[in-house]
Amino acid sequence: MNNVFITLSNLAVFAALLYLLFWMQKKYYSFAKRVFTALGLGVLYGLAMHFLYTKGAPSLVNTVAYIDIVGTGYVKLLQMIIMPLIMVSLISAIIRLKEGSSLGKISALSIGMLVITTMIAAFVGIVVAHLFGLTAEGMVAGSAEAARGSYLEATQSNLGNLSFAQMIIDFIPANPFLDMTGARKTSTIGVVIFSVFIGISAMGVAKKKPDLFKSFEHFMQVAHAIVMRLVTIILRLTPYGVLALMAKMVTISEFAEIVKLISFVAASYVALIAMFIIHLIIITATGLNPIQYVKKIIPVLIFAFTSRSSAASIPFNIRTQTQGLGISEGVANFSASFGATIGQNGCGGIYPAMLAFMIAPTMGVDPWTLSFILPLLVIIAISSFGVAGVGGGATFAALIVLSAIDFPVALAGLLISIEPLIDMGRTALNVSGSITAGTVTARVLGEIDTETFNSNEQVQLDSDSSTNELN
Repeated sequence: MNNVFITLSNLAVFAALLYLLFWMQKKYYSFAKRVFTALGLGVLYGLAMHFLYTKGAPSLVNTVAYIDIVGTGYVKLLQMIIMPLIMVSLISAIIRLKEGSSLGKISALSIGMLVITTMIAAFVGIVVAHLFGLTAEGMVAGSAEAARGSYLEATQSNLGNLSFAQMIIDFIPANPFLDMTGARKTSTIGVVIFSVFIGISAMGVAKKKPDLFKSFEHFMQVAHAIVMRLVTIILRLTPYGVLALMAKMVTISEFAEIVKLISFVAASYVALIAMFIIHLIIITATGLNPIQYVKKIIPVLIFAFTSRSSAASIPFNIRTQTQGLGISEGVANFSASFGATIGQNGCGGIYPAMLAFMIAPTMGVDPWTLSFILPLLVIIAISSFGVAGVGGGATFAALIVLSAIDFPVALAGLLISIEPLIDMGRTALNVSGSITAGTVTARVLGEIDTETFNSNEQVQLDSDSSTNELN
């Protein structure tokens, strides 16, 4: 009975925090302010829960379970609209293209930027690992870490026959309706490819049967309006989702284990921050204002940080690019969709590079040589195709890379206790990389409205239009 009372008391406090966010919404506080407030409140609430209760306490377990309804429930709602949003937005964007050649340019530039930045990220990871003197030598595994290492080794054996050619084949949607359910790791790209074929087919119909095409075009306009309205409704829940996700993350974090591996945590975030700065340098090189850019993308990066899901960030990502940065829908959809599966700078670049660098000395390999670094960068670039855009994608990427260079994967198991903490930063960098790719592509192809980009208006991503910043 006492546990029930304590749980109810904890949930009452959490409900009060939710109401505070609702009150801020009614008072027309900007979306960014509400998201930042939710982030801070989630950290404070999580710290209180973490230090007030012992690990595994029934009241704590029950509290986290109910809080997770809000957090995970929100992420699932976002995942629910990913496939309809991608399909409707891409088809609508394609049938509005004046030239079919623009489609190929958008795809090539988006994917090219994602892969290039992933190689740069991998090199940054290697340099930082060298500066911090990271190595796998002497690391000791506990029971949980040993079990995780054994699981990864078993998984590694199943990746032996996985080739780059097979990865490309897996992108092709044999059953697009199956991909719409998100059943495969590459379902997002499968839906993109199917949508592109529908759009191209529609453009062909427009030339031969213009009257029939007008009916289809009108249908797509209606579908697009409905889906975007649905996106708006769900994005309004973002502050509540961020509060719950952050509260759970801090509550269940193993601070003692984090302290033991603090050098790897610190090195990881130094590499992530360094790569984010490189993103800003790239944006600056295109002639755009990096400060203005950061102001526009901060909310989506916060969500990616708390949710640990690049895929769930897609709706948020697209809205940020189109409404905040003035990027065309076609470019925004391609970069956001491809970026959730291909060339993830954090999960597919920095993480596997750092692990490979740490393991190399135990295999008698000098990791600070070109004969090791250059092949590793190429392997990482190739392996970055098909990385799942959800939590755990970095582990999958590491398995592919380590398998390709014939290194053991047990080290990844030793990092299980700090995996969630690092994954938050990696996911935020993944999303930053996809937005960078979209911005550069749009800039090169003239698909960006610089007036929107330079506008001082605060875009309200949870509304149908932008409004001026009140303060």
